[in-house]
Amino acid sequence: MPLSSPAPRQLRHTRAITVEAYARDDGLWDLDACIRDIKPHDIELPSGHRPGGVPVHDLKLRVTIDRDMTIVDAQAASDAVPFPGHCDTIAPAYQKLIGLSLLNHFRLHLKDRLSGVLGCTHLTELAQVLPTAALQAWSDDAMESRPGDASPERPYELGRCHALRLDGPVVETYYPRWVLKAVPG
Repeated sequence: MPLSSPAPRQLRHTRAITVEAYARDDGLWDLDACIRDIKPHDIELPSGHRPGGVPVHDLKLRVTIDRDMTIVDAQAASDAVPFPGHCDTIAPAYQKLIGLSLLNHFRLHLKDRLSGVLGCTHLTELAQVLPTAALQAWSDDAMESRPGDASPERPYELGRCHALRLDGPVVETYYPRWVLKAVPG
């Protein structure tokens, strides 16, 4: 269902977040993430004039993960920042992501390692989308073994959103093995 028609308005800012997932020949995966902020009009930053259409932020984060979704390498790059020579010096801090699992309290560990002055607000925000992006990248492989496989482990996505609640109709229809039925009584 689409959004309703908006009231009259003018575009003031665009933030675009993209994540591209690549299966590597060595069995690892790269997640290339980008966050870009663009104003449609000229702005004056403390560091100088920025013409409309030129990014205020153009930040990139690449994490390399193994089949267990553990980060084995991480790189950050800042192609456009509001304070050149300052914002763009934080990239090495993002190597603190190495060793974290995207499936095991990743956002909590991310906050512990890179929130506030320990990192860049925008790169850290960008990193928060990596777990679900990785799951989407692997969903084709995961669907090949579901819902009828005999694995003793419940599929990761079940019980993590309202549509996939364990007592709901989607799980009952597509994952009957894992449905939780109400106990009469």
